[in-house]
Amino acid sequence: MLSVIFLWLFVFLLIVALFLLTGYQLMCCADLEMDYTNTYDFASEINSTVLPEFALQGILSSCFLISRHWVLFLLCVPLLYYHIRRYMHRQHIVYATEAFHQLGREKKARLVKLGFYMFLLFLSSFLMVVNMMNENY
Repeated sequence: MLSVIFLWLFVFLLIVALFLLTGYQLMCCADLEMDYTNTYDFASEINSTVLPEFALQGILSSCFLISRHWVLFLLCVPLLYYHIRRYMHRQHIVYATEAFHQLGREKKARLVKLGFYMFLLFLSSFLMVVNMMNENY
């Protein structure tokens, strides 16, 4: 049962990393919107964080699938599908020439993902505490 606690701790750390990556991407969008950065720097910063975010989301979904937490896995499937679809159609890349055109859509997508990761963060911390309480008794 100690492995369950380590699993929840690992999941918690994965969600925190996803939350921070998405928050960083949202800050980059705000910097471009306020004209603190140029489009080339914006595109390079966003593009360098997108693939690690996709990989972490895949690892998170795999952890839920392997540990047979079906409800949490099914919660993650739509976002995982969205990431896979964007990657397969090469829509995950932000081009410097189209940065201002894509800014509104990119910002909204990251706000939705940030809310989803916040929900998962609270849910996983609650389930981690419940499993720790059940472990002691």
